Amino acid sequence: MHHGLCTFQPLSPEDTVEERLLLDSIIWPKTPFLPDPLLVEQTSDPAHSTFTILPRRGGGQWRVGDQLEVMIKMSDFQGRPKKFGGDFLLVRLHNMDLGAGVAGQVVDHLNGSYSAVFSLIWEGGAQVEVTLVHPSEAIPVLERLNSEQPDRVSFKSLFRSGSLSETTICNVCLRPTQPMCNYTDLRTGEPWFCYKPKNLSCNTRINHARETFTHNINSNEEKLFQSGVNLKVYIQASGPASVTVLPKDEGLPEVKSNNVTSGSLGYYYQGVWRALKGTTVPQFNSSSAITQCLKGKVVHMYGDSTIRQWFEFLNATLPDLKKFELHSLQKVGPFISLDYANKIMVTFRCHGPPIRSWTVPTMEMHYIANEIDGLKGGPNTVVVFGIWAHFTPFPIEVYIRRLQSIRRAVVRLLDRAPGTLVVIRTGNPRDLSLDVSLAFSDWYSLQHYKVLRAMFKGLNVRLVDAWEIVAAHHLPHSIHPPSPIIKNMIDVLLSYICPQKGG
Repeated sequence: MHHGLCTFQPLSPEDTVEERLLLDSIIWPKTPFLPDPLLVEQTSDPAHSTFTILPRRGGGQWRVGDQLEVMIKMSDFQGRPKKFGGDFLLVRLHNMDLGAGVAGQVVDHLNGSYSAVFSLIWEGGAQVEVTLVHPSEAIPVLERLNSEQPDRVSFKSLFRSGSLSETTICNVCLRPTQPMCNYTDLRTGEPWFCYKPKNLSCNTRINHARETFTHNINSNEEKLFQSGVNLKVYIQASGPASVTVLPKDEGLPEVKSNNVTSGSLGYYYQGVWRALKGTTVPQFNSSSAITQCLKGKVVHMYGDSTIRQWFEFLNATLPDLKKFELHSLQKVGPFISLDYANKIMVTFRCHGPPIRSWTVPTMEMHYIANEIDGLKGGPNTVVVFGIWAHFTPFPIEVYIRRLQSIRRAVVRLLDRAPGTLVVIRTGNPRDLSLDVSLAFSDWYSLQHYKVLRAMFKGLNVRLVDAWEIVAAHHLPHSIHPPSPIIKNMIDVLLSYICPQKGG
């Protein structure tokens, strides 16, 4: 099957239906016809846009347990109100002194106005923060790039036999301009192609590496991605930007999941992530507490560098966990760390292509689904994976099919070893520039985040919602979140491995 430049194995009827439903579920509001050339002064401008905190329903003072509603009105660079939706906004409520923060949910009214709703969870000040990530006019550019230029992030492989060597371009989506080598995985059906070397056979490929990043957009379109102008820029309040929250009224319910209309999964207080639903998140503030939790466990980690961060955090925190020297590449592994005395083993392996890394031997390019199929599993086995950041330059179907493959392997694992704990790390917002946005935008990551959550819903797996954990924190967004945020993610992971009684 061909989707533009991308070739896929046919899906089963069930997977085809699921793919269609997933694609429908992430449809973004359409931006009306854009003039050519694009007139940037008619696009969304955060400097001319405002938000307003709406009065408390029923009047009176704000109290813990109330819902805070904010109205956001977008205008263009000439100060004219926008008439349609589609802007990508992130919203947060926070109190720096209390180390408190919670992400809000945005409702697009499709007329240039948006609502943001927050649950008031803590006593004291609560300040609203609204960020325009992308104007609505930037989204069609991002959609077009993934459709027409899925090969704008390219890869290469070295082929060698004896004294002969050649390097060719590789990708999941490769333009058919010359003969190709087909490296589609026989077990998972995951596609991968390289241009065939002129003088060597396809089976002489020895490594994989990232190559160039190019994009083709015009100068007007580039103006839609200007740092400090319309790319991740704060929107100011038209009046007060904060409220004072009093203790909850007697008789009102505690803030639990059933009355959190903002949909938030958790919040920060005193710099600590606290869940609003599900497992209690205890603090594992010492190496001995973490060691006690992991005692007798085998933890297998698969994914990208954001999962490698977790592996590195545990190695840096646990003095008795020693990294076994496998002469692996520094960034891609594979890695094994052992604590013999406490019978702890932690492993890391990068996911298969399209992984953008320094040179990786092809023999080390393993697909997560195949790795999971090789596990015995059991009550002392923890499987952790995170796969998102390297898929954003490609059509979302590439990601959907990868997740379907992994999910099938997870189902097989849980069937043969029901006691196995499977934990999935979602993607997170990151720092953006023009170039980063055009292949790795938060808008792409948000689409992947929605697909991931939908696809594993109802399965006996646990989620570390990195999207919310990063979005609710005051530290700047980064592809590799700073250590205070990683510490909170690890606490969530450990809370799944060692749940508190009654938690």
